[in-house]
Formats: sequence, C-alpha cells, structure tokens
Amino acid sequence: GNYFATLGVGAYAGRVLSENDDTPGAAPTLVLSYKTWQADFAGDAGIVGSTVYVQTHPFVVAGIAPPGFFGDRIISNPPDFWMPLANEPVLEGANSALKGVDELWLYPLGRLRPGTNVQALQAKLSVALQQWLTTRPTYADHGGTALIPRQHVVLAPAGGGIQRLQQQTGTGLRMMMILSTVVLLIACANIANLLLARCTARRADVAVRIALGASRFRVIREILTESVLLSLMGGAAGLAVAYAGSYTMLTLAFPTARNMPVQALPSTAVLAFTFAVSVLTGIVFGTVPAWLASYAQPVDALRGVNRSTADRSSLPQRILIVFQVALSMVLLAGALLMTKSLRNLEHQNFGITTANRYVVSIDPKGVGYTVDRLPALYQQIEDRFTALPGMANVSLVRYIPLGGNMWGSCVIPQGHATPGPKDPCFAAWDRASTRFLDSLGVPIVRGRNFSTRDTATSQQVVLVNQAFARHFFPNQDPIGKHFGVGSIQYSGAFEIAGVFADFKMTDPRGEVRPLFFRPLSQQFHGYKEPDADAAEKSSMYLNFIILDFVQAPADVETLTRRTLASIDPNIPVMHFSPYDVEVAGNFNQDRLLARLTSGFGALALILASVGLYGVMSYFVVRRTSEIGIRMALGAARSSVVAMMLRGALWQILVGLGIGIPAALIAGHFMASLLYGVK
Repeated sequence: GNYFATLGVGAYAGRVLSENDDTPGAAPTLVLSYKTWQADFAGDAGIVGSTVYVQTHPFVVAGIAPPGFFGDRIISNPPDFWMPLANEPVLEGANSALKGVDELWLYPLGRLRPGTNVQALQAKLSVALQQWLTTRPTYADHGGTALIPRQHVVLAPAGGGIQRLQQQTGTGLRMMMILSTVVLLIACANIANLLLARCTARRADVAVRIALGASRFRVIREILTESVLLSLMGGAAGLAVAYAGSYTMLTLAFPTARNMPVQALPSTAVLAFTFAVSVLTGIVFGTVPAWLASYAQPVDALRGVNRSTADRSSLPQRILIVFQVALSMVLLAGALLMTKSLRNLEHQNFGITTANRYVVSIDPKGVGYTVDRLPALYQQIEDRFTALPGMANVSLVRYIPLGGNMWGSCVIPQGHATPGPKDPCFAAWDRASTRFLDSLGVPIVRGRNFSTRDTATSQQVVLVNQAFARHFFPNQDPIGKHFGVGSIQYSGAFEIAGVFADFKMTDPRGEVRPLFFRPLSQQFHGYKEPDADAAEKSSMYLNFIILDFVQAPADVETLTRRTLASIDPNIPVMHFSPYDVEVAGNFNQDRLLARLTSGFGALALILASVGLYGVMSYFVVRRTSEIGIRMALGAARSSVVAMMLRGALWQILVGLGIGIPAALIAGHFMASLLYGVK
C-alpha cells in the first residue's frame, strides 16, 4: 500500500494506492499504468473509479500512474497495473502465496530519512533478520542455527536496480561504453588527421595569399571557420543518428516489449559531451595547423612548398594512423569474439528439438477453472489438437524448457536423513502431460514414460533426468527408488518410473542440473502443511501447450486460436510463438552486444581506412613534383607505387603490432561475456 509513497511517485489521474488499500477485507483496487490506460482504455478519464475485471474478479481503478513510470525494475514487459498485496488472495484464493511464511518471493524497498547512518541501519536490520530466522524451523533445524549468525542485510542504492540488474547487465553496459569511447577516439583521430593533412597541403595556397597581402589573422579565421562549420555539420548529423540509433538499440534489447520500459531519447549529458568533443576536435585541429600555416613565407610561393620529399611535419599524421589501426584491431577482435560466442550459445545442443514446435500460453485459472475441472479440460485440449492435420504430438506443461521460470525443492531420498543447510539437495521440478518429452524429442534412457496407468489413485510417479540420477542415486539403478521433497516425512512419496536424457531447463550457459517431472494426472494429498497443500493445488494449473507438427501449416496461429476457442471461448491465448523464438529470447543481451560490437568494429575499420586513404592521398599530392622528377630520371611506375605503399604499410604494421596485444588483453577482460570462446 505504501509502494508509490516509498518511491515518491504520485498519480497522473485519480490517486495511487494507500496503506488503507493494503488491509485484509479492503475493497480490491488497482492503479493502471499510463500506457495501459492509453492502449487498452483509449485514455478514457472516466475509467478512474470504474470497475474492471481481473481474472473474473472485480477491481476498482483507483488511479493512473504517471507517464514514464514502469515500476521498480527494467523488464521487457513492465506491469500494466499494480494492486495491493492484501488483494493477492482475491486472485489466488486458497493458493495464496501470502500464506507461505517461508516462501521467498518479495523484494523489500526502503526510503531512508535524511541523515540516516546506513551502516548502523544495516546492523539493526541484520539483527532483526537473524532473530526472525531462529523462529522458523525451515532455517533453524538440522544445523541451520549455526549459520544464522552469518546472515546479514545489505542495503543497496535503488539506482543499482532490483533482482541483480547491475550484475546481469553491468558488464555488458560497461563494455558498450568502452567500445563507443574507442570509436569516438578513432573518429576524433580521423578528423584531426584529415584536418592536419588538409592544412599541410594548403601551405602553398596560404603562402600565395600572404604574398598577395592577406593578414595572418584573416588566414587563420578562414581555415578555422571551415573547421568549425565542418564540426558543427558533423555534430548535427550525429545527433540525428544518435536518436535513431538509440531507438534501434532499445528494440534490440527488448524485442518482445509491448510497452517499451525505457524512453528512446538519448542521454542529454552524453550527447552534449560527444557533441562538444567532436566540435572541439575540429576547432583544435583546425586552429593549430592554421596557426602554423600562417607562418608560411611569401618566398615559399615562388619556391614551391610541395617539392620536398619526406619531412617531420607528417609525423603526427602517421602516429594518428597507427593509433586508429591499433584501436580498430581491438574492436574487430572484440566483434569476432562476441559473434562467435553468440553463435556458440544459439547453436549448442540444448537437448531438446524446437523445429516445427510452437508454444501457446493459456490461463485456465484466470477464467475460473477449479482443480476438479482441469483433467477434463486438459483431455479436450489434447484430443482436439491431436486431430489437427500434420500434428505429431501435443503436450501440456507448467513451465517450458528455456522459458525462464521453474519450481525447485529440496529432495530427500527415502532412507536418508534430512539434509543440512550446506548439503546440495536442490532439484528443479515441473508438471507435464504424458507426451511432453515426445513433443520435444527427449528420449527415455531407462525405465518408462508416463502412461494412462498413472492415475489419481495409483502410486505417485516421477520422471528424472540423468543429472538427478547421478546426484541423488550415484552408482545405483534409480528405477523404483523413492524420494520426497521438503520434509523427511514425505521421503517415500514419489517413485522414479523412468530416466530421460539431460536437457537444459533454465540456464542455457550453465551445466544441466537435477530435474524431475510429475504427471498432471496425479495430485499428492499427503501434505499436512496448508501452504504445501496450496502449492500442490496450484501446480495443477498448466500454463503452456506445446504443439509438435510434422509440417506446420501456414496459418498455424489462426488455427490454434480457433481450436482453443472451440474448446472454451473464454480461455485467452496469452502468448503464441514458435519455440525457436522462445529459445532465442534467452540471448537478447548477447545478441545486442554482438551486433553493436560488430557495428562498432565495422565503423572503426571504415574510419581507419578513410583516414589512411585521406592522409596518403595528401602525401601523394605533396610529393607530386618529386614523383615527376623520379619518373623523369627513369623510375618505373611500379617502383613509385611501391614507394608510396611502403609508407602506408609500415604504419599498418606498427598499428597491428600494438593492436594485437591490446586485442588479447581486451579479450581477457571480455571473458565473462563469452561462451565457449577462448
């Protein structure tokens, strides 16, 4: 109820939630997001105070959140509305998570009073946490008491983000800042090089002007005006590119976002800094050569300033070329590493087959289905979809592999003591229909699959993966073994009927972890704890249908929606997509980094090439008289070309000599972002 007050956010219209809304028995209320109000309610001001239905339950709209407020974290699809915690049982009923005292699912947010000593407050909160943990058997029993004094609270600044946002994205964002800075340095070096070369080539022109009576100030002013105009034009064009580029980057970062959680406007501070650096580069490297050129003697106009061969004035340009080549090498190496890492991630063996598979997200609970009505619904879904042309397998599951969500419990094999707090007993689990493994091409390697004999009254059975068998039953035949979850009294609840091949369930980067599946036809009724029994009932609601086609029809989504509507027109299709797209969603950040790094690398190469070409062309122009003399004395055309190429080649070789070690060092720092790449 104090969520908006804690964040210091008011209402755009109506009011935000209050603490009175967050009390048992209070009328169900909610606050709509601004974008949802615009998109779903056409910006109707009369919606405030009206009743809307959430999963068939009436809620009163208290107000509209302000534009630009997306909640307390940055996610692809930010909340469409907010409701008080006290209203959660309205939707969940007996399965309310609020009844699970030991369930860890909420994030505490705090607002400090001015002048608060953070360290002292952390200490107080740590004591409160430790005292609470000692009252909970889940944490205090079986050796847990010894670990409680080591538990402590850390207050982190809210700007760092909730749910490890900084840790998840910080490294990638820092790398992007470094890469964009490197590109900026290359661009500035390029501008400086071209302006230096241009002004050097104009020494003869300046000498003529001075010989004709032009003042030094006028010469400097003319050259400086050109430089500033070029810089301003480039900066203005850069602003337009920045706006378009920012939107493109956000689209890559949040490809499935319905409401983009970040504004596409680039940072004013970053734009101002970049614009200032670009303009300053043009002014500085336009002024210095202009000042030097203004010292040209009129006699140079008669003597011909371009007749000299090599001179030391070209050294700065050559150094800048070396600098650009070295930085380009670093960016190109980084681009290749990121691209190869992304390819390894996307084309690894996940253990499942996704081709011609489609994922349909549904919400039977939201339209009023009770647990006793679910078996008939699931049977209808399997029968109707199996009858579709080209269908190979149809299955239902609570959470799909590589979909981002999963349950987990502490597994206790029958005959084993209750594990201590340091004992690795965690295993992920899911509930699925009979043909789930078949629909994803996962084979049974030992024992059997789920079958029609696994009924509500038969022995509770499970299927486990190979990692589960290795971890909990090493060097044993797991078929027929029993285990339970959560408490020693349930250690004989489930019997292992089969072992399936390992596949990655949640983390595409990590190793395969212990995993087991329970059939949707069986519900365990032996739990004595109300929260465990409520969780068991909640697990019966399956969220996904997996459609496995031999050959998918062209209008597969329309066909899917029509078939589901024929079963029950009230069941909404929350989400529909090819399974390949679901899996690809795990690599959005990697894909963004790879594409941006490749873009930066290509841009750096183009800039370095343009810089090298521009400087070499000016060097050739300056040495035209020398070249003419050499050829008049019998030099072959090939020897003249070779002479010029040698001048460019040694700069490239020196740049590579510096860039290759730098690229190796950069690759070392990028290691945490790479997968399967040395």
